[in-house]
Amino acid sequence: MARLAHLPRKARARLVAAAWLLPALAAGGAAQAPTTPLDSYLDDLRTLRARFLQILVDAHGREIDRATGTLIVARPGKFSWEIHPQRTGSGGGAGQLMVCDGTNLWFLDRDLEQVTVKPVDAALSATPAMLLSGVADLHKSFSITPAGKRAGLEWVLVEPRAAEADFRSALFGFAHQDLKRMILEDKLGQTATISFEKIERNAPVAPAEVSFTPPAGTDVIGTPRK
Repeated sequence: MARLAHLPRKARARLVAAAWLLPALAAGGAAQAPTTPLDSYLDDLRTLRARFLQILVDAHGREIDRATGTLIVARPGKFSWEIHPQRTGSGGGAGQLMVCDGTNLWFLDRDLEQVTVKPVDAALSATPAMLLSGVADLHKSFSITPAGKRAGLEWVLVEPRAAEADFRSALFGFAHQDLKRMILEDKLGQTATISFEKIERNAPVAPAEVSFTPPAGTDVIGTPRK
């Protein structure tokens, strides 16, 4: 993943949430027969479009950020993740956009008027986002186990096998085989809860929706692969 030290903590937290979520959705399914609701969900997934609400709380359970956004996935290896902070007090902002076009990973911070770009393999090779290549085996990069039922959802626990991963654990919540919620715990003890709505599965996705051109006037850090 591209270096994020220059970003505000909240911006980094939002990007981290995207970085674990989207690779799993954009990657190809595991070769083995489905064993959890997550495996079954990914098995015939070609595209996904959804709106979401993301709530971020700190290690003490205090809400520190709330945002809405849109997710678009075109497998294998392409996605768009756009997020807009809700403008409460001084915590608002213009939001961020992360796009993987299959060759490069782009991150636009509208507040900073800055774009960060790296080739997919260079940016993601040391993180769970390596699954964006579409050739990695989901079960080789993550431990995936059923986590029971609660709050009307069937849960699957996802834990990275690599020590350098950006998150400790993630819970995927399903209802009637539809992905409804995800809960991510990062290494800072923060927890992001993402609730999905208006989900469209295997609907058409235009190429322009998973491609990116830096807006005029933005600073570009990094060199994209042609």
